[in-house]
Amino acid sequence: MEIVMETTLSHLKAEQCVLLVIDIQQRLMPVIDEADRVCRNSVLLVKAAKSLGMPILATTQYAARIGDLLPEIEAELGAVERLDKLEFDCFANPDFRQSVRSLSVAVNTLVVCGVESHICVYQTVLGGLANGYQVWVAGDAVSSRIAFNYRTGLQRMREMGATVGSTEMIIYDLLHRAGTPAFKELLPFLK
Repeated sequence: MEIVMETTLSHLKAEQCVLLVIDIQQRLMPVIDEADRVCRNSVLLVKAAKSLGMPILATTQYAARIGDLLPEIEAELGAVERLDKLEFDCFANPDFRQSVRSLSVAVNTLVVCGVESHICVYQTVLGGLANGYQVWVAGDAVSSRIAFNYRTGLQRMREMGATVGSTEMIIYDLLHRAGTPAFKELLPFLK
């Protein structure tokens, strides 16, 4: 008797993904564990999303108190709209939900970077999963003020069904192959 297992595993496809850049803000990042790593890898994810034609959603948490996004993130985002929120779960914010609804119906996967892993990132991942999205978290592009909270946030997101990978893993999975214009554009940043 042959056992056939049905699987939903598949490679990431740019046309099915949206990049969420969560709260990488000026007044918060100085206290974030390994903030430089988070910033560097988030910028790389934004570059990849732009090169691959993926939509990008960027949020701030109470910008009047916590400030704008880091200048490096701002510069890379360009004309991408910044959605300010008070809610920790982006999906609890009406403007964010409207932005998600305006995406192509083909979008079924969230690729997430930002802070803090155990608060806004975690709650947004929960919101995304609850709304039927597949979720990939770039584990080296998220963090928290305390390393324990970072690790706990990642662990809980895995337990809920999110996939945690590295920035390079996500980008190379989206690229699928070498030699393409997007690969050639991104390669200098991946070396």
